[in-house]
Amino acid sequence: MRKTSKDLREIVMSGGMARVMAAHDPLSAMLVEEAEFDGIWASGFEISAAMGLADVSLVSMTEHLNNMRNMANRTSLPIIADVDTGYGNAINVIYTVREFEAAGAAAVVIEDKMFPKVTSLIDGGRQDLLSIAEFQGKIEAALSARKDPNFLIIARTEALIAGLGEREALERARAYEAAGADMILIHSKQKTPDEIESFINAWDGKARIVIVPTAYPQMTEARARALNKVGVLIYGNHAIRAAVTGMQKIFAQIIQDGGIQNADADIVPVSEIFRLQKMDEVKENEKRFLR
Repeated sequence: MRKTSKDLREIVMSGGMARVMAAHDPLSAMLVEEAEFDGIWASGFEISAAMGLADVSLVSMTEHLNNMRNMANRTSLPIIADVDTGYGNAINVIYTVREFEAAGAAAVVIEDKMFPKVTSLIDGGRQDLLSIAEFQGKIEAALSARKDPNFLIIARTEALIAGLGEREALERARAYEAAGADMILIHSKQKTPDEIESFINAWDGKARIVIVPTAYPQMTEARARALNKVGVLIYGNHAIRAAVTGMQKIFAQIIQDGGIQNADADIVPVSEIFRLQKMDEVKENEKRFLR
């Protein structure tokens, strides 16, 4: 049975911390579920990378939506959809939320950057933010669009990414909570958890916090739980990085060896792919129904 927005909300609001892994296609989403994470992050960065594109709002809403819908069709975990800026202004956000909820998402994350956005962790990237008032309008629009009250609207502030400091980040987070955001995602590209921990310790709102410790891997799950305010920890781009690591290694070995005679032992057998494709089920259905 598919886990729903209610399942994700219950983890978060009961004081737990959901562990969520990024995915970029149905196969990677299936592997996230098999690894027993609590949810899937339909990552804009990963989907862009899988398409060979920069994460700068080049992937359309329709492309992202179709990919996420296919993930939902192949898995039962709740999916948090990374919808970047909501693909435009507050009017676009209304349509975005309706479509992603209908496609099977349990939550959306909307960030306070201007459209088109630039990926957060790139050195020297343009990180222009909307005014607080305009982004509050986008949050309110998102809330008006959802049908299921358990569907989570997560407001992401990029104030630390933009170098505006903790005071600005806290001001924005408070304003976004006041606009009705269910959770606040705070992002940082510092190489240690200090900046994030300082923000979380200073956070005086009721909304629980979402973190993405890509740049500061010393933030373990135990360390995050000890802060007592983190409701979701997202591993934001490890699926695509793992895939690239594996392919680069195997492709180089095949070129070096002049064949697959050695590389074949280091990759999963074809039977494992058949298992993931549920070929046993296909064969059974062929026996039952093909005449």
